[in-house]
Amino acid sequence: MKRSDTFLLVLCLASTVYGLVLISSAVRYSGSMRSVYVQLGALAIGLFMYFIFSVVDIDIIASRWRPLTVFGLLLILSLRWLGTNIGGNRAWIRFAGIGIQPAEFVKIIFIITMAYLMTKYKDAGKLDDPMNIMGLLLLLMAHFGLIVAASADTGSALVYLFIFLVMIFAAGIKLYWMAAAAAGLVLAAPYIWYYFLNDNYRNRILAIFIPSEVDPTGQGVTWQTNLSKAAIAGGGMFGQGLYKGAQTQANKIPFQSSDFIFSVAGEEFGVLGCAVVLLLLTLIIIRCVHVGLRSQSRLGALVCIGIAAMVAFQTLENVGMCIGVAPVIGLTLPFFSYGGSSIVSLYAAMGIVSGIKMKPRPMMFLQ
Repeated sequence: MKRSDTFLLVLCLASTVYGLVLISSAVRYSGSMRSVYVQLGALAIGLFMYFIFSVVDIDIIASRWRPLTVFGLLLILSLRWLGTNIGGNRAWIRFAGIGIQPAEFVKIIFIITMAYLMTKYKDAGKLDDPMNIMGLLLLLMAHFGLIVAASADTGSALVYLFIFLVMIFAAGIKLYWMAAAAAGLVLAAPYIWYYFLNDNYRNRILAIFIPSEVDPTGQGVTWQTNLSKAAIAGGGMFGQGLYKGAQTQANKIPFQSSDFIFSVAGEEFGVLGCAVVLLLLTLIIIRCVHVGLRSQSRLGALVCIGIAAMVAFQTLENVGMCIGVAPVIGLTLPFFSYGGSSIVSLYAAMGIVSGIKMKPRPMMFLQ
């Protein structure tokens, strides 16, 4: 307790408890509280992981990045044969009635590995070396490609991409590399659009801008988003009340306890309830960045930045798809959505941040 970041822990617990209330409402129609109990169990495991990682030296973990990376990639690859198809992708391994989402746990390994390598290259003055950049990109594409190929979970793969971009920028890469990457993306965009994305994904993106043309009946790719927007709008400023949301209690919104939990907050607690959700997550992100900036090492700083980027992207994407400004790609809302793997991995990540806190500012920010 003395070594842990109490403020960060309180923020995480407040978010999870709020999420439990929302989940209890989202599943109330079924008459079963199993999801709530599973989430509570995941919270207990998550708290244990939080305190464990609060006292573990991140440098020791990072020094084992090679076997950890191989283990993580093999775990993702196993989805090709062991994955269970839920919601259109094979992102879960299920046994004894319990589902585990490998990509959630591998994110932590990915962040630590990237932080270690970027720190190593930066300290040697070789972060901008083309061979080192190529090595980092190959490692990114190995994770991205395996997730897409083994599980078809493009949403999770995009989280890895965002984490990488934020971390390498924070590590101090020269801006011409970022410009070159942007130019390459522009040139590759037509190929990605026509050959990498299928019709369903293309329509999800187009629906943000021209919904009436892509889905004139409102029963196709915009169906979930339309229901979510209607629920949030129906909540007004103060909401319809806990367990009183018209659409929530009628179970009209698919995956309302996980991907669309934000719509439950909007319908039953209104704009104020949504504001509390966003405030808590924003404070968690800021706290992670704050701890990173005060870290005694570049490695610790980059790990904290990577974890903050992970929470930030999932928050922006999840809320965005619930209000119709981002495509629906099946990402959960951190700490709020139902999902044992997500809760356990998030608390483990926050434990790492907690273990890095209360250190002097790194030299990289003093120069």
